[in-house]
Amino acid sequence: MAGITKAMSKFRLAVVQLHVSKVKADNLSRAKRLIQEASGQGAKVVVLPECFNSPYGTGFFPEYAEKIPGESTQVLSEAAKENKVFLVGGSIPEEDQGKLYNTCSVFGPDGNLLLKHRKIHLFDIDVPGKIRFQESETLSPGSSLSMFDTPFCKVGVGICYDMRFAELAQIYAKKGCQLLVYPGAFNMTTGPAHWELLQRGRAVDNQVYVATASPARDETASYVAWGHSTVVSPWGEVITKAGATEEVVYADIDLQYLADIRQQIPITMQKRTDLYSVNTVQDG
Repeated sequence: MAGITKAMSKFRLAVVQLHVSKVKADNLSRAKRLIQEASGQGAKVVVLPECFNSPYGTGFFPEYAEKIPGESTQVLSEAAKENKVFLVGGSIPEEDQGKLYNTCSVFGPDGNLLLKHRKIHLFDIDVPGKIRFQESETLSPGSSLSMFDTPFCKVGVGICYDMRFAELAQIYAKKGCQLLVYPGAFNMTTGPAHWELLQRGRAVDNQVYVATASPARDETASYVAWGHSTVVSPWGEVITKAGATEEVVYADIDLQYLADIRQQIPITMQKRTDLYSVNTVQDG
């Protein structure tokens, strides 16, 4: 952190809460327009929602799935390059060798693919009388952690249900990430209960910024997303939060502020590694 210049210690982050329809071409053109809008507002890092090119549902994944590179990632690559932004491309259903994954592609300002994060923890839940969803009916899990570097800071990537697993965030922070991004589509049961709570928990525990990008809420969809895309500070404070409809929200990320918090409450230095540790079993 000491080597960072003052100019590089701050940057603008944009979270795009996209309205996702059943028409892939419309989803892609809307995403492209909103990425451009975000760039025009000074954003250097732009985050799209989970399943931004397709309705969310196990019945839709096979129908909308693509190879990477493919149609949707080509649009993302061009948008990142045209707008000179780091683009966290939400996620799309990816097909690879007969298997389907829920995959986030990240592109640099030159349009190059920086990483591909396949959702590690599949969303298999059953809350009687409220919601049952089994991603594993059609999807396979990823098996690698995903981080990328920017001129500002290192960023860790997870997708939706990945956020419930504190270990992933701890490892990202341990490896130097100062921003964690989670494209995600919580629902009308888990959203009001846990969406903001989990983000604030991950942020405070690790003294990092946390950003989530949800699809806009569509009451007519088979799976109704909660919306409320959010950015939380390392102090656990909600800096910005969308409503339920389509919009772009912004946060100015201040890495000096993050460094100050870590100095004031130095939990990173005070961990009892003689008693406990959280480590990766494999680096995939």
